[in-house]
Amino acid sequence: MSREYRRLHDPNAEYTMRNLSAETMGVTRSRGGDRDVEITDVQTTMVDGNFPWTLLRVYTDAGVVGTGEAYWGAGVPELVDRMTPFLVGENPLDIDRLYEHLIQKMSGEGSIEGVTVTAIAGIEIALHDLAGKLLELPAYQLLGGKYRDEVRVYNDCHTEAEADPEACADEAERVVEQLGYDALKFDLDVPSGHERDRANRHLRGAEIEHKVEIVEAVTERVGDRADVAFDCHWSYSGGSARRLADALEAYDVWWLEDPVPPENLDVQREITRSTTTPIAAGENRYRVTEHRRLLEDQAVDIVAPDLPKVGGMRETRKIADVANQYYVPVAMHNVSSPVATVASAHVGAAIPNALAVEFHSYELDWWDDLVEEPVIEDGSITVPEKPGLGVTLDMDAVAEHMVDGEQLFDEQ
Repeated sequence: MSREYRRLHDPNAEYTMRNLSAETMGVTRSRGGDRDVEITDVQTTMVDGNFPWTLLRVYTDAGVVGTGEAYWGAGVPELVDRMTPFLVGENPLDIDRLYEHLIQKMSGEGSIEGVTVTAIAGIEIALHDLAGKLLELPAYQLLGGKYRDEVRVYNDCHTEAEADPEACADEAERVVEQLGYDALKFDLDVPSGHERDRANRHLRGAEIEHKVEIVEAVTERVGDRADVAFDCHWSYSGGSARRLADALEAYDVWWLEDPVPPENLDVQREITRSTTTPIAAGENRYRVTEHRRLLEDQAVDIVAPDLPKVGGMRETRKIADVANQYYVPVAMHNVSSPVATVASAHVGAAIPNALAVEFHSYELDWWDDLVEEPVIEDGSITVPEKPGLGVTLDMDAVAEHMVDGEQLFDEQ
């Protein structure tokens, strides 16, 4: 028996101030023209890519549909179902209010951080697509306008021999020469053969030396043809992270990403301040509030929010605004389908301190089949000028690659 998440209720929300609906706020005045539009439904479909991407669509009584994407993972479709009744009947042009409405209504269920935020982010992205289509404006225009026509893409690289420095260098050269990228990232939290205990986060000297060999091989092979970052996936202790960062100071490292777990901001700050190796973090922090602490404490050299995880397009814009006060660039973490990837590019166009957007699916030969338009060309994304996000789902491709048991959402 399937659960009907749309019928769940929060008894506290029924009599507290956690309601920012149009009716409660008195937002009922006619807007004129074609702007008196109501949301009629929200639907999701999960696609089995190199991550299980959750695509979603917001439908209106005007026949215009907005497409979005939430960060991958379990529970998102159920949360979107749960929130759909809060959206039906609302005007989709009120993006900020609807975002805060969902945050407030879901506060008892965890909208401070985590999967509830990512579900709201997917809706928020779809609202930007929808509002852009209704107003006949590209999404970046809704965020304040354009700083650049193209947004740089950094390619997250992998090889079967991920622990072999020369194999990594070979792949780096192939991606630069054959695929046209001038920005790359490789994983450093790969087995070296010298590990004694995977749980204690400690790096032995031989392990650090192995990671230095990977960095040396890759950076020397590509030289000045590409910038190269390295990811640690929040794996190491504070002492080990400091020793690793120190050992990499002699090399041209674009940034060292997530060397320590995200929970302890004091340790993160000390790592960053202890080395000249640039340190990046942010994909495991939610909304502008958590990123504000990273930035105010100067705990990062580069901030790396993941747009469909952190809270959406406007939330990422807010993070970038705070980062700009501390002269910190923004490199958007991204493991998404073309939908959220293009949403990240719109934000990258609209903020002054955009560095690059990640691409994590170059080994998936059908990634760009999900939309009708080209997305990444020659290592960058040309920001669409079409209304909304500027990409159109290919429903046949979506249907072909759906997770087992999923249903395709309505086309209109």
